[in-house]
Amino acid sequence: MLIKKPADMRPSEITDEQLYLRRRDFMQLGAGLLGATAGGVLAACGRDAVVDASGAPSVAPPPQTPFTDIKKRVVTTNDPVNTFEQITSYNNFYEFGTNKGDPARYAGQLKTSPWTVKIDGYCNKPGDYHIDDLIRMGDLEERVYRHRCVEAWSMVIPWVGIPFASIIKRADPQPKATFVQMWTLNRPSEMPGLRSDVLDWPYTEGLRMDEAMHPLTILAVGLYGKTLLNQNGAPIRLVVPWKYGFKGIKSIVRISFVDKMPKTSWVEENPSWYGFYSNVNPNVNPVRWDQSHEKALPSFFATRKTEIFNGYGDQVASMYAGLDLKKWF
Repeated sequence: MLIKKPADMRPSEITDEQLYLRRRDFMQLGAGLLGATAGGVLAACGRDAVVDASGAPSVAPPPQTPFTDIKKRVVTTNDPVNTFEQITSYNNFYEFGTNKGDPARYAGQLKTSPWTVKIDGYCNKPGDYHIDDLIRMGDLEERVYRHRCVEAWSMVIPWVGIPFASIIKRADPQPKATFVQMWTLNRPSEMPGLRSDVLDWPYTEGLRMDEAMHPLTILAVGLYGKTLLNQNGAPIRLVVPWKYGFKGIKSIVRISFVDKMPKTSWVEENPSWYGFYSNVNPNVNPVRWDQSHEKALPSFFATRKTEIFNGYGDQVASMYAGLDLKKWF
């Protein structure tokens, strides 16, 4: 048997500690992601309570409301769409915990109504906008997008949302506004993950203005034709399909137009691992996970080659012409 010394090992060969600690979540996902009954950890759609690992119920999420005014459906991939149960029970939302089952387990206590989003910065129409007002600013569409996580797994999700460009145009940004910065809700009484120091809260993300205005960029308010569940970022979140999942900031409470590249949460946490642009690039491994291949969930075993820009390169690559995509990852 070959035994490697630490000096002989590449970072990609080392199992990340968090990945190892989440092995139970992975086993549950592979078993079906239906709130699997053996451990009772993941919540199944439609139950009255979410059950945590100890068997204690937490607050159930508010009921979903179907949308009746979705204008059109845009399908951007030939891959099969993941089930509702898979999409809503295996999530990254660190405000509720770092394990994949934590958001479904704890997010039910989050109050998402009433909800307003502050729009400010270098724009001519700042204000506090109710979620319903934001939805009316653009036509609701279903967008079937591939979602790629930096941990080298992917899903296909039927989001319901509005083009981010609709809200930006309504806010009327000034010429000096070259970036858009966003903040997540910071409410520790309802978001237990905020009691940890895994990140410097509140969570913040940002996009270059042309990225935010791109037709593929949406503010999602639902999935599978209904309003978002809390664990998926209710009531409004960002979806940018050619970037890694951590760029999709959830439960947005503020959108600000700024004139400099904003400092975002993951860049602040570890700039050598998480670049501002965070475009899916199989040739760059800023973190411990090898990005050249990915696992299309629910399978954890079958892998395929990762496409640059998550397969959306024909639509977005021109925005990065002349940019060193290894330096500016």
